[in-house]
Amino acid sequence: MDANKESPVVHPAVAALSFLLGTWRGQGEGGYPTINSFSYTEELHFSHSPNKPVIGYTQKTWKLGSGEPMHAESGYWRPKLDGTIEVVIAQSTGLVEVQKGTYSTEQKVIQLQSEMVGNASKVKEIRRCFRMVDGTLCYDVEMATNTITLQPHLKAALKKL
Repeated sequence: MDANKESPVVHPAVAALSFLLGTWRGQGEGGYPTINSFSYTEELHFSHSPNKPVIGYTQKTWKLGSGEPMHAESGYWRPKLDGTIEVVIAQSTGLVEVQKGTYSTEQKVIQLQSEMVGNASKVKEIRRCFRMVDGTLCYDVEMATNTITLQPHLKAALKKL
């Protein structure tokens, strides 16, 4: 490495959420008024390209008993220095989300609300909340469709690998 080049650093906008960086694994459960309840194993990965104001995000789930793949999504989280955040996610189902929200550095809570849900015939709104609880990354997802108001859909607790 050239001694005159600066070492890569975490971008200032990403620094407040740097606790997310890495791979997380755990279990979750889901349900909705129109489907049977289910349990799953999940892996989340948050990555950061040095000096860029963005966090890469990938998520995969498997059926708890069989290990059969269930769902996958990926996208980008763009935190701002003012405590706001923009998130774009593409799901393996073809659905896409544009979310905006806020984060609290002190409480380690990220709250997201869909601004747009695209390529979805039924889903109209999605809310996600991530929070750190005693070293565990917990989240819950709520969803609304064209016939059902906002309801709990998913929740999980993940440990950093």
